[in-house]
Amino acid sequence: MTDVPETPSVLDLPAFEPGWVWLVGAGPGDPGLITLLAHHGLKKADAVVYDALVDDRILAMARAGAELIYAGKRGGKPSPKQPDISNRLIQLARQGKRVLRLKGGDPFVFGRGGEEALALVAAEVPFRIVPGITAGIGGLAYAGVPTTHRDTNHTVTFVTGHAAGGDVPDTIDWAALARGSGAIVLYMALKHLDHIAGELMIGGLAADTPVAVVSNASTTHQRVLETRLADAADDVVAHGIEAPAIVAIGEIVRLRDGLDWLGALDGRVLKPDPLGLRADRRVG
Repeated sequence: MTDVPETPSVLDLPAFEPGWVWLVGAGPGDPGLITLLAHHGLKKADAVVYDALVDDRILAMARAGAELIYAGKRGGKPSPKQPDISNRLIQLARQGKRVLRLKGGDPFVFGRGGEEALALVAAEVPFRIVPGITAGIGGLAYAGVPTTHRDTNHTVTFVTGHAAGGDVPDTIDWAALARGSGAIVLYMALKHLDHIAGELMIGGLAADTPVAVVSNASTTHQRVLETRLADAADDVVAHGIEAPAIVAIGEIVRLRDGLDWLGALDGRVLKPDPLGLRADRRVG
């Protein structure tokens, strides 16, 4: 009897070798938004070191018997120090384990993945980066807010709302952002939203600039607040909007009237021309 050769896999996924660390993005929240490579890594890892914002359903994808190690950081709460997390990754790898560092969003977008990767380089531990969907893109998409649209903006700026010590970053030229960015997306900014909005208005951004605040983006607990720049901080408090949240500032927010696809599932009537441009165009 002739042996039948195995059918090659459509996906040529890399081997997860012992002693390696994979820095993996888990996406903005919805488990369906993780990548195939992230899922592959979860099924092979011996240890999964995960952040606070990783959905339990994603952790449930890990290989049976894998060690799950919490390393979450939440503002105002006791959290592991970054050097301790990096050292833990190194120790686990040196024990010959396949180590998967699971981070919300994308590890290289305000996720300290670069710091952890450089620590691995210094320790001569091999690693792989597995990008994920960052909340500033995927989370806004679930709210019906596109980060770019040719009728509103040709630039978008991603900004962190607090520095390593928890204060507003002192290296950001808010006036330049107010003048030059067609859309601004703020991460981790609720605590300082009043200050940031004030700086942007001082820099020339109009008080009635549209703002969308998306809390728990792409999860079953997602909430979206639409407001304007001058009122954003007060409205966040008044409506009980809590972190984690992403903040979009600019004309892109007006497009939500036509693109709130989740709202449409609940019966919201969408506007085909939310910017009022149809009269100026020939529709073919």
